[in-house]
Amino acid sequence: MNMIGRGFIGEIRKNKVKLLMLLPAVLFFFVMAYLPMAGIVIAFKQYNYTDGIFGSPWVGLDNFKYFFESGQLYKVTMNTILYNTAFIIINNGLEIVFAIILAEIAGKHMRKFLQSALFLPYFISWVVVGAFVYNLFNFELGSVNTFLKSIGMEAVDVYSNPTAWVFILIFFSAWKSVGYGTVFYLAAIMNIDHETYEAAEIDGANIFQRIRLITLPALVPTIIILLLLSVGNIVRGDFQLFYQVVGENGLVFDATDVIDTFVVRSLLNIQEFGMSSAAGVYQSVLSFIIIISVNAIVRKVDKDNALF
Repeated sequence: MNMIGRGFIGEIRKNKVKLLMLLPAVLFFFVMAYLPMAGIVIAFKQYNYTDGIFGSPWVGLDNFKYFFESGQLYKVTMNTILYNTAFIIINNGLEIVFAIILAEIAGKHMRKFLQSALFLPYFISWVVVGAFVYNLFNFELGSVNTFLKSIGMEAVDVYSNPTAWVFILIFFSAWKSVGYGTVFYLAAIMNIDHETYEAAEIDGANIFQRIRLITLPALVPTIIILLLLSVGNIVRGDFQLFYQVVGENGLVFDATDVIDTFVVRSLLNIQEFGMSSAAGVYQSVLSFIIIISVNAIVRKVDKDNALF
């Protein structure tokens, strides 16, 4: 056995415990992410139940043509990108603000309470959130309209107002996910050398100056990494958010339909497996192009903060 082979086996033996700990994650992604990629072939076939995935007849790019000519491509793509852009900017901004607030709170018990309160919505199912939203905005019995009627105002039909759902979706996305994202920024703040803060305080810097001159610059690498990871999913809508909260309300689809909900609806309602798969392939390719492009821009500006 040559030196390379012996060295490789030696590294395996040396790190066998770590490799065994890594094995479940590797198997999970292999089974759940890589094996299903074989199904991409459906995008190029006229799928039917009799012949199955690999036996169905080839149709080339006809499914992509059907998807592009359906009139939905531009709408669902722009909705997906614009919503995710709003989620990235607003959610990350709030996460940074809350992380700084939690880091600056002196009381240990108050900090834990606020952190738990922020984190709690993350564990609530989108199905429950959808029911909560319905009970808030239902035209006849919703809490909002019940209150408006009690003070002599007219009820608001939110479920026929597409513009209102833009703000509703952004609000509930932030409400549910900000607590989780705050943990990353709070961990980054906790790793900042506290002697730097003490030195700044001795020099007369107030809390806002310490945040502006020490905390925010130290958070830049974390912000860039999390933004890059978020941008990689900018054309992947949060299916549970859009499907469970909006539901099957066709009156607001123009303002709320994203690629993911469009694909699932095509699959369930009109049984267009080929077009649904073609939309998924389009989504994946677009995500790849965007993350490569954004990473290249970051690499030109600051090579150290690029993902690769």
